[in-house]
Amino acid sequence: MTTCPPVPADAVIDGFRQALAAAEAFAGATAPNPPVGCAVLDAQGAVLACEAHQRAGGLHAEAAALAVGREAGLIDRAHTLIVTLEPCNHQGRTPPCVEAILASPAKAVRIGSRDPNPAVTGEGGARLARAGLDVAFVGDLDHRDAADLSRQADRLVAPFTTWSVHGRPWLTLKQALTADGGMVPPAGAKTFTSQASLVLAHRLRRRADAVVTGSGTILADAPLFTVRRAPDPRQAPRRLAILDRRRRTPASYLDAARSRGFEVSLHDDIPALLADLAASGVLEALIECGPTLLEAFLAADLWDERVTIRQSPRPGEPDTVEILDRLAA
Repeated sequence: MTTCPPVPADAVIDGFRQALAAAEAFAGATAPNPPVGCAVLDAQGAVLACEAHQRAGGLHAEAAALAVGREAGLIDRAHTLIVTLEPCNHQGRTPPCVEAILASPAKAVRIGSRDPNPAVTGEGGARLARAGLDVAFVGDLDHRDAADLSRQADRLVAPFTTWSVHGRPWLTLKQALTADGGMVPPAGAKTFTSQASLVLAHRLRRRADAVVTGSGTILADAPLFTVRRAPDPRQAPRRLAILDRRRRTPASYLDAARSRGFEVSLHDDIPALLADLAASGVLEALIECGPTLLEAFLAADLWDERVTIRQSPRPGEPDTVEILDRLAA
């Protein structure tokens, strides 16, 4: 193991924050791979490069950050790599990330989350340690913010973990309620929440690989389901999965959805829908639907994150947003 002095703890924590932010910017764009960020630090803790995995088939975060450092002529100063997820140790569409790290001058690696995928030969951290690098997980660092950053890293890859371990997408259930507890907008309107709540809804949509709804919602509102109030780095089509046992969704709506860039599918029941989404590599599905389908997901206890937006009873005041996250629990 290296005997070089470690990078200062505050600099490591700052590097983690930058790597997490880089990865979060591409959440929803990397399936079936998880979003990952990587920062390269010099011996004093200065960030030489910070990059993220942007899409499946593209460079992984570690290789991308090291390439940027190399192109900038800074690679010889590389000392510590900050990675939000344990570097992969298997050959996929791209070579193992541990090989890129071992080919660099890096002497230490700090990792956010352990690789949860049981289908591959992982142990990237152990492989790096055996090669003589100083390897540690952020949750084990002696810093007041280490535990919080570890939780953030785990939450970032929670959809990938759920898909890898449980064979289904992470399910985010979004519900908007009027001030009196209803779900129906006023006549002539399609929404009743505040602008800030609409931005939140579009951010949830942006990070999802699929939007799940019911034919009743489509017949009532013909929603677009596109991301319009948040940057959307996704290049692959997003899935629009419609529970429609009686095939009531108009063909004109399906054609229009495809023209908006959706891959559209119709399903008879929730179990078959979830199996189909998982098989196609959907990591996170956002459920945007009416009360009947919402209650079906709740009755089956099929949700991982529940976002409830309650309209303020007083005009001009912010809505109340409640987020229940089973990972945090």
